[in-house]
Amino acid sequence: MAAALLAGGRSAVSLTLLLLVLCGPLASASSSSSASAVAAAAAAAANPIRKVVTLLQDMQKKIAEEGAKDEELYDKFMCYCKTNGGALSASIEEGSAKIDELGASLKASKESKGQTEASLAENQDSRAAANEAMAKATALREKEAAAYAALKAEYETNIAALQKAVAALEKGMAGTFLQTTDAGVVRAYAMEKAELPDSTRQELLAFLSGSQSSDYAPQSGEITGILKQLGDEMSKTLADATAEENNAIQTYEALMAAKKKELAALQAQIEKGMTQIGNLGVEIAAMNNELEDTQTAKVDDEKLKKELADGCATKTSEWEEVKKTRAEELLALAETIKVLNDDD
Repeated sequence: MAAALLAGGRSAVSLTLLLLVLCGPLASASSSSSASAVAAAAAAAANPIRKVVTLLQDMQKKIAEEGAKDEELYDKFMCYCKTNGGALSASIEEGSAKIDELGASLKASKESKGQTEASLAENQDSRAAANEAMAKATALREKEAAAYAALKAEYETNIAALQKAVAALEKGMAGTFLQTTDAGVVRAYAMEKAELPDSTRQELLAFLSGSQSSDYAPQSGEITGILKQLGDEMSKTLADATAEENNAIQTYEALMAAKKKELAALQAQIEKGMTQIGNLGVEIAAMNNELEDTQTAKVDDEKLKKELADGCATKTSEWEEVKKTRAEELLALAETIKVLNDDD
């Protein structure tokens, strides 16, 4: 029997120990020739081979039960590998899609921000140009108004002096008029600004300087006619200047109204653009953070998936080795039980 066990080559240490237990009683039984018949019968009843077989069968059952439990645990672990591996793959795939989506959204938002910034700069330039145009128009209007005010004051003074001169001449009070400041006003105008033939100018200046005879006859009307003509021309010039001034005022006011309306529209566009740029800046920052978090999470998931795959592969390799060893143990037990049964 011992030779058969050694020939099998699969006996574990425990089986060897059990066989040693078996051999002990057998040797003892052969040496006790003086035992009584009752003792021999009792020894026969308690067959040591059968006892060993029973022990081996119990061991065989225990190994099989442990194998079943280990296989259940292994199946659960592999289920965990499969479930979590699938979840990680789905998470990685979802992360990749989200990264692509965020990348496209970031590109669109940055382009929109750039366009809005360009539009804002254009509106700001237009606003500056409108303000400059208004400032130039206002400066010109003030200059024109000042020029008109000076011309109006001068012409009204000259016209009033001419009217007084005509009235004095028509009343025969030329000498009295020549003593007034109005005569000096008319004289200065006739000398410096009046558009008259030289002969007429000289005649008028001679009268105004008092070089003509004091018995000037107003009914002759020559000087009076000259003065009336000058007054009419000045009145017409003043009227034309007033009309031009009024037109300039209307043009200026229309320009200011249009520019103010333009400025209001530009200001609204500028405020809207600045708000959009601010919102896009916040949106881009948020998407950059989300993209960074998603990329980090994807890298972590990929690392964990690899570690899980490596761990599961290692567990599978270990399990195959355990199954092989357990199968060899069960086979050795079965062969040993068969040998013992055959000997029995």
